[in-house]
Amino acid sequence: MGVVIPLEDSKNKLASVKPLVDLTSPDMERVNQLILSRAGSDVQMIPEVANHLISSGGKRLRPMLTLASAAMFGYEGDAHVKLATSVEFMHTATLLHDDVVDESDLRRGKSTARTIWGNQASVLVGDFLLGQAFRMMVDVGSLDALDVLSTAASVIAEGEVLQLSVAKNMETTEDDYLQVIRAKTAALFAAAAEVGPIVAQTSKSDRNALKSYGMNLGLAFQLVDDVLDYGGSASDLGKNVGDDFREGKITLPVILSYRRGTPEDRAFWRQAIEGGDSSDANLEKALGLIKRYGGLSDTIARAQHYGTIARDALAPLPVSPWKSALVEVIDFCIDRVS
Repeated sequence: MGVVIPLEDSKNKLASVKPLVDLTSPDMERVNQLILSRAGSDVQMIPEVANHLISSGGKRLRPMLTLASAAMFGYEGDAHVKLATSVEFMHTATLLHDDVVDESDLRRGKSTARTIWGNQASVLVGDFLLGQAFRMMVDVGSLDALDVLSTAASVIAEGEVLQLSVAKNMETTEDDYLQVIRAKTAALFAAAAEVGPIVAQTSKSDRNALKSYGMNLGLAFQLVDDVLDYGGSASDLGKNVGDDFREGKITLPVILSYRRGTPEDRAFWRQAIEGGDSSDANLEKALGLIKRYGGLSDTIARAQHYGTIARDALAPLPVSPWKSALVEVIDFCIDRVS
C-alpha cells in the first residue's frame, strides 16, 4: 500500500542532487578509484563483500558533502578526496553492521552481504573498512579532521546501541528517537560536511556552519526515510517497504500515531511492535492508523523544519554554485516523498 504525501508549497520542478553530482564529478572519480584501491585485499572475501555493497548504486551523498564543503572554500589539494573516501567507508561499514543487527535481507534492491556471505563476514569486512578509513585519515595528517571523524565513529556506535535499547519499546518518546537518529545518521552527515572546511583551513564559523548544515540535513534525510518505509516503494527506499514495522523498529510515524491513538489503538501497537505480530494484515492496519493520526504528514513537517535550519546555516556564506548545490540537496532529500 503506497501513500503519496503532497508537500506544502510544492514546486513545479522537483529538486535534484544533479548540480552537486556535476560539480563534484571530477573529484568523485578520484574517490571511486581510491575506494576500489583501498577496498582491495589479498584475502579474497574482503573485496568481494566490500564491492558488493560499494557497487550497489548508492548516491554517495556523504562523500560529495566532503568534496563540496572543501571546494566551496577554494581548496585544491587531495586531502578532501581521502577524507571523502574515509566517510564513504565509514558509511559502508555501518550498513554492513546494520544489516546484521537488523537481520535485513535487502539493501538498495539487492540481497544483503550477510545473506550471501554470512553475518560473520559482514561484520569483519565492516571492521576492515573502518580500519582503512582511519588509515586514510592519518594519511591526511590533520588532527582536527581525525578528531571530527573519529568522534563521529564513536557517536554512531552509541546511536546503534541506543537504538537497541529502545527497540520494540512503545514508550519511546519523540525526544528519545531524535537522540537515536542524531547519533546514528546525522552525526556522519555533520562530520562529512565539517571536515571540508577543516582541510580548506577556513574559519571556525565556516566549520560550524557546515557542521550545522550536515547535522540538520541528516535529521531531515532520516525522517524522510522513516516516511518512505510506510509510504514509499522498494526502489525509493532501497529495502522492502514495511521493513521497519516487521523489524519492530520505533520510528517517528509510529511514535506519533501511538501517542495520539485510542487505548485500543495503543494496544494494537504494543501487540504488533512489542509482541512481534507483524503480519501483512497488521501492516495494513498500521498504515491506516499512521495516516489517520497524521504520522506521515507530521514527520514530513519535522523534516522540513530541519531542512530550514540546514538552509539557514548556509545563509551567511557567499553565493556560489557550491552553496546553491548544497541548498538544493536539502530540497532533494525532502522531495523524495512527493
